[in-house]
Amino acid sequence: MLKTSDLKLKEIINVLDGKRLGTITDIEIDVESGRLTAIIVPGAGRFLGMFGRSEDIVIPWEKINKIGLDVILVEAAGITDYKRIEQ
Repeated sequence: MLKTSDLKLKEIINVLDGKRLGTITDIEIDVESGRLTAIIVPGAGRFLGMFGRSEDIVIPWEKINKIGLDVILVEAAGITDYKRIEQ
C-alpha cells in the first residue's frame, strides 16, 4: 500500500520525451469509490507550486504506466506541451 505523502515525494517523468514534469502537488479522488482518479503537477513556469500563472497539469490515472521507488512514469502526448490534459 502507498501513502499519499509517499506519492508526493516521487518525480513525475513523461516516458514519451523523458521530460521531468515535477512532483505531485495534489490528487483527485472519486469519493464514491474511494479510488485515485488523477494526479496533479504544477504547470510550466511554476515554482514550488506557488508562483506563476500556468495551469496545473492533470494526469488521469489511466495515463500512469508505472509507480517506482523514486519516480512515476506517465505516457501522455498532451503533457509535452504543458497544457491541461483532457480526461
